[in-house]
Amino acid sequence: MSKNGIHFQVSERKLLLRAMDMTMVVFGLYVLGLFFEYAYLEISWENNVAIAVLLLYLSVFGTVFEAYDLQKSSQLDVTFRTIVLAVSTSLIFYFLTPVLTPFLPEKRLQIVYFYVTIIVFIFLWRLAYTTLIASPRFYKNVLLVGEIDYVENFINTLSQSDPHYKIVGFINCELPKEDPVKLKAIKEFDAHELLQIIKEQKISEVVVASYDSDTITAEIYTDLMTLLERGFTIREYTQVYEEITHRVPIHFIGKDFYKYFPFSRSNQNTLYLFFHRLFDIGFSIVGIICGTLILPFILIGNLLGNRGPLFYRQERVGKNGKVFKIVKLRSMIINAETNGAKWAQVDDVRITKFGKFLRRSRIDEIPQFLNIIKGEMSVIGPRPERPFFVNELSQVIPFYETRHIVKPGLTGWAQVKTRYGASVDESLIKLQYDLFYIKHRSVFLDLNIMVKTLSTVLYYRGQ
Repeated sequence: MSKNGIHFQVSERKLLLRAMDMTMVVFGLYVLGLFFEYAYLEISWENNVAIAVLLLYLSVFGTVFEAYDLQKSSQLDVTFRTIVLAVSTSLIFYFLTPVLTPFLPEKRLQIVYFYVTIIVFIFLWRLAYTTLIASPRFYKNVLLVGEIDYVENFINTLSQSDPHYKIVGFINCELPKEDPVKLKAIKEFDAHELLQIIKEQKISEVVVASYDSDTITAEIYTDLMTLLERGFTIREYTQVYEEITHRVPIHFIGKDFYKYFPFSRSNQNTLYLFFHRLFDIGFSIVGIICGTLILPFILIGNLLGNRGPLFYRQERVGKNGKVFKIVKLRSMIINAETNGAKWAQVDDVRITKFGKFLRRSRIDEIPQFLNIIKGEMSVIGPRPERPFFVNELSQVIPFYETRHIVKPGLTGWAQVKTRYGASVDESLIKLQYDLFYIKHRSVFLDLNIMVKTLSTVLYYRGQ
């Protein structure tokens, strides 16, 4: 079975975007140097450190301003705005970096050429990306084989996460029923057409979405074995779901749950935990100092906008289910829960105007640095939930208590990937992200979360 078409995985497209951005910057500055004798940064080996610093800043702030978000990278207007923001911020830091970067030139016009060249050459590459790589010719055509009960949820989730992953059809692997359910969202093919469909539809991959492998008919099983022997790609649906969405699909997992939870070795790695704790303490000290500097302004805002106590304490569930008291800046009206605990909603009427600013900017979380120094929390980890909601959610969501095997965090994978959990369904999605973090916990994932947290703060997305 020959391969059909070319498709870039999510990680490959992100790597391609980043690598080509850096390449186009270097190429653009080289071209600039050909036409202007006194270019600000000459592309040469003698300037390797200065060039590396520039590329580092562009890479970091490109991530912060979401220049490598695949959904946004497919829209030219959004792409141009993010490029301008990322380049502008990068160059401000670059010009202010002592020793490692060139001195400012006497002719200030050179800075304008430098700035415009970087934006133009990155945008030219992004224009090519949108026209070629992000076009339908590079979509991955996929055939889904499985039980009809799981298909719709699976399709909807994957289409939202990766629009280039195109599920062209579905084959029901179960034996025929008297009253079969018909899907509207996707075309259903007959089981005997499997090999023919793969050739006609130029299928690149078959995904088997079956909760119980015993339900797969003998005919489909034989065809799948034939494909496998010919070197065709066949994957299991939970593997695909986790790879594309960066979430653990707990609602697809049954009694063989232990297959899906090979938790990261970092959770027991003494060296990783030591440096993680060292980072927690250092970052918290800096956070407390910054919080102290802006405290007078917060006091004035609280006096005018909140009119009540500045701080409040609330019970939360920590590592291994241990309850502790979290410290926060008050953002709601006094006695906000006289009728019992309630989910915080979008535009919650209990949140004051100043409290909304505190939440959106994440300033209300600053006192939690005290919890981090005490060892009750970490900078990065699943957000700690209240005992009332933990008891409620653990009864309806499988594996919910699993999120308590690590310290709760000030920010986390769920916080940078999804909105605030204001219902059972949203808490399920949030848990999937939390378990993905616990399963793949590493220094690189921690850095990724920290950078994405900057995006959350800059774009005022706190809740």
